[in-house]
Amino acid sequence: MEQRELTCIGCPLGCPLTVTLENGAVQSVQGNTCPRGDAYARKEVTAPTRIVTSTVRATGGTLPAVSVKTAGDIPKGKIFDCVRALKDVAVPAPVSIGQVIVPDVAGTGVAIVATKNIDKA
Repeated sequence: MEQRELTCIGCPLGCPLTVTLENGAVQSVQGNTCPRGDAYARKEVTAPTRIVTSTVRATGGTLPAVSVKTAGDIPKGKIFDCVRALKDVAVPAPVSIGQVIVPDVAGTGVAIVATKNIDKA
């Protein structure tokens, strides 16, 4: 049996979690004070994912860059692929919040969307 210690990020409480695994399968989660803690712990030890935030260049706008994020979570192992895929992206102004910048980043099936409005210069 293997035990992993985590801090839950499902809500502001930050519960200390202990996950017990056997042959890679979760046997129990202890320390959570709500169901979100249990769900977070199970996902984190079996298939961790993250939301990625970054910026991409904006051309012809009032700002040189626009903040972006993944529209959903992506596998943790794809984070660096995602960031590399954004390196050479430039989007023409105007840009609107929620606008899809990259429809399928790094083969994850998840879009990159703008998180700021940029007006045309």
